[in-house]
Amino acid sequence: MVNLPGPALYPAYMPRQRNDEPVNNGFPQRLSALRKERSLTQQALAEMVELGITQMKRYEAGTSQPTLEVIRRLSQALRVSADELLFGKTGRGPDEELRLQFEAISRFDEEEKKVVRSVLEGLLLTHEARRRSTNTASKENAR
Repeated sequence: MVNLPGPALYPAYMPRQRNDEPVNNGFPQRLSALRKERSLTQQALAEMVELGITQMKRYEAGTSQPTLEVIRRLSQALRVSADELLFGKTGRGPDEELRLQFEAISRFDEEEKKVVRSVLEGLLLTHEARRRSTNTASKENAR
């Protein structure tokens, strides 16, 4: 058996709290805020994701971190992506209404999905052409 030095000899071994990250913007705060936005108690959310209330309190206090499976169940119960739950809202991804529509489309058969892709590609190309045309016209008018 090989004895390896403990974590004390490897300062990078233990995760450090980042000083540049706002304290109120972490996972525990997002979890709590999302739960409250949905008018759920800690007990109700814990039951929805099959956890004990003590563990839910630990997550919201930041003294414990959930497994990937628990993150999946929490994001489903709170109706947000795992990314939003872990990292907050970003500029990426569809808004809530489009997200629900994309989820419905995901249940289409392959031929129906192909049609939806074609329609979306056409709309995106039209939008991009219109945007470029407007930008070009604005630049010419500025001269």
